Amino acid sequence: MPRVLSGIQPTADSFHLGNYLGALRNWVAMQQEYQTFFSIVDLHAITVPTDPDELRNRTRLSYAQLLAFGLDPERSCIFVQSQVPQHAELAWVMQCLTGFGEASRMTQFKDKSAREGGESASVGLFTYPVLQAADILLYQADRVPVGEDQRQHLELTRDLSQRFNGRYGNTFVVPEAYIVKDTARVVDLQNPLAKMSKSLPAGCLFLLDDPKAMEKKIKRAVTDSVGEVHFDPVNQPGVSNLLVVVAAMSDRSVADVTDEFGGGGYGPLKQAAADVILPFARDFADRVEALMADRAELDRIMDDGARRARNVAEVTIADVYDKVGLRRSK
Repeated sequence: MPRVLSGIQPTADSFHLGNYLGALRNWVAMQQEYQTFFSIVDLHAITVPTDPDELRNRTRLSYAQLLAFGLDPERSCIFVQSQVPQHAELAWVMQCLTGFGEASRMTQFKDKSAREGGESASVGLFTYPVLQAADILLYQADRVPVGEDQRQHLELTRDLSQRFNGRYGNTFVVPEAYIVKDTARVVDLQNPLAKMSKSLPAGCLFLLDDPKAMEKKIKRAVTDSVGEVHFDPVNQPGVSNLLVVVAAMSDRSVADVTDEFGGGGYGPLKQAAADVILPFARDFADRVEALMADRAELDRIMDDGARRARNVAEVTIADVYDKVGLRRSK
């Protein structure tokens, strides 16, 4: 079976609807067809100032949420990045193969460093695409699920794997982008021109939020002055977003949902969105609560996932060290 790897940062107290529909729901489906490796990438989280206790708590909570969504630790290798030291080891080797100009061209660094205050941005933020490349190459992933904002990073990963192979001999699988068809791109409920993000909390549906707060956000979702429901992402992005959400959460096509609500007012569509989101969120929160209540068992599952990940990662890093000429402890 082809091998797939993906990761998510533990940078919020709850994953949001956009995380679920845009990526995590597909992770669950991938378990049927692929060898799957999924990571809580906490090393990436510290590229910006982070409270240690908050990071520890969010890492455990993020892991519980992945299980609650349906990731199976018997079928997938689910692990916390910092529990696998080979990530940092391979990242250093890859940094030594990466040109400064090459790293400087990463557009996400420019965007994130601007938010962090320019020169005050950390070197870790600058080099995190190389760590991301190491994350992928360490497990010899054949395919990597990527959105448009990550395509440049995957190209860097492919370049580095081919560069290493050319210099030291065939070592790494050159990964391909895994594009999931019919992925729902969920936008912000208050600014439908921006994707849903934790950085814009007013329009973000956090799945562990109080249901009444979620319902209020749904009912206050920005629409437009047209007054009728049409699927028109250009001229009616807010309304179109609600149609996409209802379709995705009810396993229907956007065309089918549009046929049901098309030409009508916005109230029934918003109610339909609440009707499919809130029961899902309540069940999800209950599962997360149950997992978090048994901390010893959750930690056992996390540690087992890390052990499995280290076993795979060690094979790669031992080969890399030997080819580069580094000594590895037995």
